[in-house]
Amino acid sequence: MHIQAFLDAQFSAALAAAGAPAGTPAAVRPSAKREFGDYQANGVMGAAKALKLNPRELAQKVVEALGQPGFAEKVEIAGPGFINVHLKPEWLAAQAEAALADARLGIAAASEPQTIVVDYSSPNLAKEMHVGHLRGTIIGDSLVRVLDFLGHKLVRQNHVGDWGTQFGMLIAYMKRLQAQGGDALSMELSNLEVFYREAKKAFDELPGFADTAREYVVKLQSGDAECLHLWQQFIEVSLSHCEEVYQELGILLTREDLMAESAYNDDLDNVIVDLEKQHLLTVDQGARCVFLDEFKGKDDAPLPIIVQKSDGGYLYMTTDLAALRYRNNQLHADRVLYVIDVRQGLHLQQLYTLGHKAGFARPEMKLEHVSYGTVMGTDGKPFKTRSGGTAKLADLIAEGEKRAYEVVKAKNPELPEDELREIGRVVGVSAVKYADLSKSRTSDYIFSWDQMLAFEGNTAPYMLYAYSRVMSVFRRAGLDESALSGEMRLSEPAERYLALKLVQFEEVVRSVAAECYPHYLCAYLFELAGLFMSFYEACPILNAEEAVKQSRLKLALLTAKTLKQGLALLGIETLERM
Repeated sequence: MHIQAFLDAQFSAALAAAGAPAGTPAAVRPSAKREFGDYQANGVMGAAKALKLNPRELAQKVVEALGQPGFAEKVEIAGPGFINVHLKPEWLAAQAEAALADARLGIAAASEPQTIVVDYSSPNLAKEMHVGHLRGTIIGDSLVRVLDFLGHKLVRQNHVGDWGTQFGMLIAYMKRLQAQGGDALSMELSNLEVFYREAKKAFDELPGFADTAREYVVKLQSGDAECLHLWQQFIEVSLSHCEEVYQELGILLTREDLMAESAYNDDLDNVIVDLEKQHLLTVDQGARCVFLDEFKGKDDAPLPIIVQKSDGGYLYMTTDLAALRYRNNQLHADRVLYVIDVRQGLHLQQLYTLGHKAGFARPEMKLEHVSYGTVMGTDGKPFKTRSGGTAKLADLIAEGEKRAYEVVKAKNPELPEDELREIGRVVGVSAVKYADLSKSRTSDYIFSWDQMLAFEGNTAPYMLYAYSRVMSVFRRAGLDESALSGEMRLSEPAERYLALKLVQFEEVVRSVAAECYPHYLCAYLFELAGLFMSFYEACPILNAEEAVKQSRLKLALLTAKTLKQGLALLGIETLERM
């Protein structure tokens, strides 16, 4: 059950019964401090101001209208008119029991599911995936998992960069290698970073190479068969690299989710024609542009949105407009999440405004920029390798697994080697993902192996250890969940605090879905793990009297299930023991 929504409905009805205008928000929130109860209704203040009444008098009327609700042990007025709610332990235990009995932990699927497109990862296929792709890939994947869990129709889209000028350069270099023999081409394609670097060097230094590359761009865009064959060969190698990274990171993206820039190539002319029909285009210095009053630069002059260059070439904006129209017309999306770094903010705002104005997106279609900051090194600059180069994601993952293996082996040298390797793999990958997801996505964060792999604090190793510790209770008892019986009882404060946090799981999951901040879920799981540790220390489980033991085992089991489900929504595997 969504406890906050339930209480909000109860207090909204009581406010209306007390004379507040229809639709007055009850503004129910979890209490900031335990002494103020479990929840607090703050809507009386605004309603009293509108009615020109004393807030405490109106609060008293609301409490009287509420009567003696079955969910509350105590409802009290505090301060100028806040209403504090102390939930009944029996009611709280009943909600926890219901969650434990449900495979979805009491979280109902959306009553009105939406079609939601999530545009994420989107690497440039000219190079291997690097640390700059980390955040968009991990954040997007966690949002996909949360929204899918809530029953929405999810359309994952990997809008990879596979078109444009740089591919003319790469084709020209492929032709050059081809002339030297097929082996030379195959060998160099095995390392895309070296391949790209050598092609760029030829572009910058070899006489005539740049002109040849530009000619190949025109040939590629006009559908030349030989160019397309070479281009496809390069794309295939690049995609294979991406797929290896996705598999290592446990990312859900597959070939079926691929919607590359080239997929919209045939519609780019139509975009220009439609903009022209609506009198939105202006020719400026030979380029076709759109000027919108909403976007102005120096001297209050409108900023140009260029959709076609003077040489006839198209830009990212043209492709993005075609993609937006596809998502509106073919996918019928209700909501589109663009998981793209914060520096693209102006571009996306222009896209959304022009897209709505041109009718490429329905007025009710929500377009959201899920922005994120930069991964920084300990020197406060964008993260680089020790040699100063851009860190490849494949190398980063491998290093994480190696470091985690060493940490785990130092703590558990008696474990079999294959188990140590598996634990190292899970911990290493989880450490990289959780370190990102546990920070607010809009902030930059410092990439630090020491912090990521620490067993203290809000880290993946701590969370995985917390889960394995709960499961160890059942291993020691030799029990499985089917053996549990009796009613859940919350007689000790630590039991009550743990149960309250457990039944708030749905509130957090829905907040992540609405606001696209995975760190809400990380913070919740970290607090839950801490409350379990406090409960474990304060309330003996296996040595307690039988009825109490059964109740506490149920609390432990619900904790384990909630931790596992919560981590799964973040794309993180769990371990039964560490």
